[in-house]
Amino acid sequence: MSTDSIAAPRSNSAQSPKYKRSKGSNSSFEMVAWLFMRLSGVVLIVLIFGHLFVNLMVGDGIHAIDFGFVAGKWADPFWQIWDLAMLWLAILHGTNGVRTIINDYAERAGTRMTLKTVLYVASAVIIVLGTLVIFTFDPCPPGAVIDLPSFCTVP
Repeated sequence: MSTDSIAAPRSNSAQSPKYKRSKGSNSSFEMVAWLFMRLSGVVLIVLIFGHLFVNLMVGDGIHAIDFGFVAGKWADPFWQIWDLAMLWLAILHGTNGVRTIINDYAERAGTRMTLKTVLYVASAVIIVLGTLVIFTFDPCPPGAVIDLPSFCTVP
């Protein structure tokens, strides 16, 4: 039986490649990103459980969730801001996590740059589209006569 041990990943052993990336600048971006992940995670827990409580426990529960329920919630600016904060924090939190994974596992600079560009563009598109949906949502579209929420006036 052999007593050889397996070297840790990315260690400077003969079997693993040397870590070739530069140390980087002396900016505090990574510290701010690390702190953002912790703080946004705590805020997201409050936002998500508040969202779940209101949607599933208050009123008729899951059976009440339909177009009218969402329209009624988004008629109130409080719930628009709540959902907007949840959307933005979730996307930014996830983007920061995936950025960290890309930095850790993409070995070539070109690959890192390409992956992070795709990540940032996708995140920006989702944030813009989600924000537009929340703030331009019309619960009482003109010309609609069926399935309108109870607070809509029927023409």
